[in-house]
Amino acid sequence: MSGSSQYSLLGQKRFGPFFMAQFLGAFNDNVFKNALLLLIAFHAADRFSASSDTVINLSAGLFILPFFLFSATAGQLADKYEKSSLIRLIKLFEIGIMVLAAVALWLDSVGALIALLFMMGVQSTMFGPVKYGILPQLLGDDELLGGNGLVEMGTFLAILLGTALGGILIGIDGIGRLLVAVAVVAIACAGYVSARSIPPVPPVDPHMTINWNPVTETWRILGYARQNHIVFLCIIGISWFWFVGAIYLAQLPNYSILYLGGNEEVVTLLLALFSIGVGTGSLLCERLSGQRIDIGLVPFGSIGMTLFGLDLALVEAQGTAEYLLGAAAWMGEAGTLRIMLDILLLGMFGGFYIVPLYASVQKRTDARHRSRVIAANNVLNALLMVIASILAIGVLASGFTIGRLFLLVSVLNGCVAFYIFRQAPEFVLRFCTWILIHTIYRIRVEDAHNIPDEGAVLLACNHVSYVDALVIGGCIRRPVRFVMYYKIFDIPVLRSLFRTAGAIPIASEKEDPEILAGAFERIEAALGRGEVVCIFPEGEITRTGEINPFRPGIEKMLARKPVPVVPMALTGLWGSFFSRKGAGAMRHLPKPLWHRVVLRLGPAVQGFGVDAASLERVVANLAEASGEGD
Repeated sequence: MSGSSQYSLLGQKRFGPFFMAQFLGAFNDNVFKNALLLLIAFHAADRFSASSDTVINLSAGLFILPFFLFSATAGQLADKYEKSSLIRLIKLFEIGIMVLAAVALWLDSVGALIALLFMMGVQSTMFGPVKYGILPQLLGDDELLGGNGLVEMGTFLAILLGTALGGILIGIDGIGRLLVAVAVVAIACAGYVSARSIPPVPPVDPHMTINWNPVTETWRILGYARQNHIVFLCIIGISWFWFVGAIYLAQLPNYSILYLGGNEEVVTLLLALFSIGVGTGSLLCERLSGQRIDIGLVPFGSIGMTLFGLDLALVEAQGTAEYLLGAAAWMGEAGTLRIMLDILLLGMFGGFYIVPLYASVQKRTDARHRSRVIAANNVLNALLMVIASILAIGVLASGFTIGRLFLLVSVLNGCVAFYIFRQAPEFVLRFCTWILIHTIYRIRVEDAHNIPDEGAVLLACNHVSYVDALVIGGCIRRPVRFVMYYKIFDIPVLRSLFRTAGAIPIASEKEDPEILAGAFERIEAALGRGEVVCIFPEGEITRTGEINPFRPGIEKMLARKPVPVVPMALTGLWGSFFSRKGAGAMRHLPKPLWHRVVLRLGPAVQGFGVDAASLERVVANLAEASGEGD
């Protein structure tokens, strides 16, 4: 790992100009959109036969429509061509749109502005796959989570600042339209200037033939997304986040006015709290996960979103004053601190939830069609946001209060999370590991780079406690299949979890030769598919703190499938709650807390001719070299 803070990326040419370009793009979108929506709200009756609500919803639909029409094409272009050049072209397109918007503002043509909102949707559609597709090419693996955190923070900060600036400028009597026109053109030009400094990256699939049919290509890119089960579940999770966010953000104005008795200042305050929460959670992801892409944060975020959403839903209506209160007066009312904390923490846990999902999609997707998978994600995001609008309209029209709508969303959030985690127990296992290493243990990993990024590898580690597999699985970026003693594998409550997590049960020849033979076959098959398999060659957890002799089973595995072997040593777990020291495992209070644990990895050795005794000596030397013997 680099060990440097994610904030240092902002000062580096490979990331800083990109960050500014994407921030200014999102900022400009929201300046333009909010100014236009306020124009519609105050002038729709004069210009259109429809109500302002109808025109506003039509405008929102026009902005989302391009994501359905052009995402597939955008993903193909981002994979075929060099991305920094594409970003500059997209920024030039943005300048052109904003120049036309300035003219429309000068001519007071609201109809033309609505049409240009559609073009802004096209520009955002083209930028999305490039935005997330370029990050893995600009950043290292240990920077990807932090970089995504900065991007998500920047996006929500841009939404907040852009919405505020658009409203402020358009509301200035006499010169509001002129100020908006100057602002959107100036911001677009600044974005292009930033984009000129983005370093070039090689195209990932330059020989691809573009399919211009949006229907067939959309179906194809959804097929790319479904090829990797975890990636597709991550995309479902990301889309669900935007579903939840769309409902909460859309209801804030009426919720503030009708239920909280607050005016526009309170709406802005609550939007700011939500945005600050998402930004804070996004930035904290890197620290909480130790610079690793840790999907264990996703259940943590989902639990928080559900709990604080439920608490917000239970807040009783407060709008009893004769007039609407400003932000300062409203914050002095009883119970407002609870509401503010709920919205802030709802956003913060949303940040914990969304950033690892984006980073996982980027990391686990085949680089050759990464941008197309991100385009598929954008299609599903747009679809879920449309469904969110339809659901909210239907629920509120049926007589439900906004509080009941929030309650429904929170319950649905828990159900969707359960479905995702049931389909992919890796999320739950990573979450358990994350809880473990942030409550009982303090873990340091040394030389994790010795595990190759791709290809089959066999991990061989000493066996100190009942949570060795959780610790190792949480410290290694690649998914690991653990070879597990069959009696532990068959524990009724945990059996389905172990099975879906890919654990391989094993027994000795004397206990059950069929289980042993099946284990060798599964290990060989997993290694043949290029997976990572971990075995504890001692065959049992140490009862003395010393490494037991390695059994010859590992030699038989390597004879069947000779792959690289990475020796590992766990130290610091002996004497902890889950070790067998003293009264036995889990028979005494879990103290002392915060055991310092070290996982040290040695250089990979070729599997040909490896014998158990020599491998045992290597692992023992690693344990001694860590400076913390058990």
